[in-house]
Order: sequence, then C-alpha cells, then structure tokens
Amino acid sequence: MNKVMWRRRKILKIFLALAALVVVFAAVAWFFPQQVLTVDSGPVTADVIVVMGGAWLERPQRAAELFKQDEAPKILVTGAGDCQLNREFLEKDGVPAAAITLESKSRTTRENARFSIPLLRQMKAQRVIIVTSWYHSRRALACFEHYAPDIQFYSRPSYYAYPKTEWRPKGISVYVKSEYLKLLGYWVCYGVCPF
Repeated sequence: MNKVMWRRRKILKIFLALAALVVVFAAVAWFFPQQVLTVDSGPVTADVIVVMGGAWLERPQRAAELFKQDEAPKILVTGAGDCQLNREFLEKDGVPAAAITLESKSRTTRENARFSIPLLRQMKAQRVIIVTSWYHSRRALACFEHYAPDIQFYSRPSYYAYPKTEWRPKGISVYVKSEYLKLLGYWVCYGVCPF
C-alpha cells in the first residue's frame, strides 16, 4: 500500500470517528436536554443577581427567592420590554426598590451581557449570579463569561417546566429545541463557546 492510499484511509477513519462523535452528541442532546442545557452552580453568595428578560415571571420569582436567601444584596433586571414588569414583580415579592437596577435596552442574550457588564462594573460587582430559565442557562452564562472574563459568574436558573411532561402544556418544547441552534449560532457568530 502506498503512502497516498494510507493517508486517505487514515483521513477517512478520522472523519468517520468525528461523525460518530457528532451523532452520539446529538443523541445525548436530544434525549437529555435538561442535563445538556442546564447549568446550576448551586448555592453561592454574590454581589449582584442579574435577572434575564424574556420568558414568564419565573425568572424574577427565582431572583426574589435568591435575594431573600441572602445570595446577593442587589438585583440588576435586564431586557427591553419586560424590564419594568419584572421590577414590579420583584417589588411586590418583597425586594426593596433601592436594591433594583434596570438595564432596559437589550433585546438578545448577547446584548443582555454586553449592556449589563458596564453596569455591573459600576456596581463594583466581582461575583454575579445569572438568573434565567433552565434551558437558557448554558448560553446566558457563556455570554457573560465571554464578555467579562474578569468577573466571576454563577448560574442559578428557574426550573419552571423542567420535567418533560410539562413542556408541551406549558409551551417549552419549542424553546428547548431552538436553544441548540442558538448555542451553535452564538459559538459560530460571536465566539461564545458553550462548553
């Protein structure tokens, strides 16, 4: 066997091995999305809690819960459109208005990070908890870490509609499925590595 044929076979074997890995990863991601998409740092103490915009009221509800558990003394609410609604919910749930700061211009996860980071630096935050939905937690955490590697970020997501039996009735299925495309898109377009 000459060198050219040997190299071709070696390249083919490498290609087949990579293809098999992609298939295995896709199968794991499809059948175990909770384990792939969810990042939860566990109980921590931080300087600020960032509540991501979007979704339902489970995000500010989770932030208020963490605030009451003394995980952080301040909350930054981010996201155009629902920012004020989330602030009102936090206040009704017992978070003092003085503890809440708003970032109301961002419309995407990337903008949430990019627009919040200057505010976090003004607040002198060194340790920050990101609160979002469980299926969004990997991408949200990766974005903040990508744009501010000097700050320590933690993820404490809401587990609203976490069991698969709740996905369809609560409309979560489409978000879970689209999150994989968004993870890939953020990695390719912005260099935000989700792993």
